[in-house]
Amino acid sequence: MPSTSEAPAAAESQTIVERTGSLGRIRLDRPKALNSLTLAMVRDIEHALDAFEADPRVAAILITGEGERGLCAGGDIRMIYEGGRAGTDAPATFWREEYRLNARIARLGKPYVAVMDGIVMGGGVGVSVYGSHRIVTERTRLAMPETGIGFFPDVGASWFLTRQEGELGTYAALTGAQLSAGDAIAFGLADAFVASGELAALIEALAALPAGATGRDVSQAIAAHDAPAPATVAARRPDIDRLFAFDTVEEILQALRQDGSPFATETLAVLQTKSPLSLKVTLRLLRLGRAAPSLETCLENEFAATEAVLRSHDFYEGVRAAVIDKDRNPQWRPARLAEVTDEDVAAFFRPSSKPLFP
Repeated sequence: MPSTSEAPAAAESQTIVERTGSLGRIRLDRPKALNSLTLAMVRDIEHALDAFEADPRVAAILITGEGERGLCAGGDIRMIYEGGRAGTDAPATFWREEYRLNARIARLGKPYVAVMDGIVMGGGVGVSVYGSHRIVTERTRLAMPETGIGFFPDVGASWFLTRQEGELGTYAALTGAQLSAGDAIAFGLADAFVASGELAALIEALAALPAGATGRDVSQAIAAHDAPAPATVAARRPDIDRLFAFDTVEEILQALRQDGSPFATETLAVLQTKSPLSLKVTLRLLRLGRAAPSLETCLENEFAATEAVLRSHDFYEGVRAAVIDKDRNPQWRPARLAEVTDEDVAAFFRPSSKPLFP
């Protein structure tokens, strides 16, 4: 999903693509905008993957974010907001190409290493979570916070948040909770913890691998720097599995109220700030995703749902409150969960007339 960054796009390239030894590097280069993705950046990544896959000198591909704040905070939310308001095809074009890129990364023939350092949200998760080797650091803050702006977790979240047993993914999607390095690993969204101070040495080791190196060789290079990482949210797994094991948002909220523990009370308060419509759409997407046969199926469902997002009140209101006016006081419509009708939700589940993967 798009980030809440509002920094203007620079005229020069926002993606650095280079080869260092046997390593094909993709460096997201909008640090003032938390490396949030533009359409040009999505296309740059796609072209880089084409080149690196075809280059016999490249053993592995690495994606990182420039600056000290994060890999990527998402996509260009202001473009989507303004494009949606103006009725242009810019939002649909961005989502179409972004989602296809997500699927492309998942099926790459070469190792794809993602350094998920700092802030990794929305579209930033999309360009990293499908990698063969996903690295987190002590600075990692990973989240899918879309229900807070009247949207839903996308970039295949209904796939990657439903591949683990239990309800950790449901919790992450509905609450938008920020996950630490250890939690990202426990949630199945990352593979290894490497301290940020060791990243330069790791990248140097990866670049020094022979051109014929395999995924196993990449794993061994990472393992030399890997360390344990504590998980805090995942430690609540028994509670999360019990409280979120329902197929309706109403039942989840009722379970939280009846539980009454500090964790349940805090979680209930968080959910009550989210868009009621977004919560219902998100949970339905997750339950469909749990039974889906492929990532592409989930991306197709999510892409179809974006058409309804652009017609909805809550998305524009959520972006207004978070990005435009920044009053952090969205007025959702409907305002209460009980007022969200079946027809409201059904509007998000009509197949697109222009599918992603025809």
